Amino acid sequence: MNRSLKQWNSLDLIWKGGEEIVQTGLPHSQLAPPWQILLLGDGSPTRHLRLLTGEPTEVDVIDMSHIGMDEDEAPCQIQAVPGPRLRRQVWLRTASGQRLAYAASWWDASLVDEYLQNRSLPIWESLSRLHTELYRDVQGIYYGDSTALATAFAQPGPFWGRHYLFWHARQPLTLIYEVFSPYLTKYLGPIRY
Repeated sequence: MNRSLKQWNSLDLIWKGGEEIVQTGLPHSQLAPPWQILLLGDGSPTRHLRLLTGEPTEVDVIDMSHIGMDEDEAPCQIQAVPGPRLRRQVWLRTASGQRLAYAASWWDASLVDEYLQNRSLPIWESLSRLHTELYRDVQGIYYGDSTALATAFAQPGPFWGRHYLFWHARQPLTLIYEVFSPYLTKYLGPIRY
């Protein structure tokens, strides 16, 4: 399946870091500690967002597309996710409507119904309800721009993002790419680079 245009919102990179940066972190002059906890930690971003804002984190599903075996211009770790694949895209927002993050995820299409029984729930909440044991394996961190995300967040870039694999029973379950809104500076302090 060849596409002339990518159908999801990745960042136009200014900077990126791989596994070494994920393991060691960045100098605090480059990225404030609260941002590092959100981006480099292995906790649930939807839970963190709820704790930061004091509001439930809700999901607006904007895309569920079967992409077959296409690598979809996703991070190379998509190869670890068995196919045929399904790509899911969502906005994470407060109950009052403030968009906080964008996420694209790639799933083995045969497993989506099992793990995302209620597709309007955040992934973490869906998997928690099933008591699914997971390991969040952060693979990369990004700093970059996106006209589409600047419009959607109603905030200018650049933006911080990351991608990670969720592992379950020693098998890759899904690849997730997340970008966070600068609105979060209200809670996490200034974005630095």
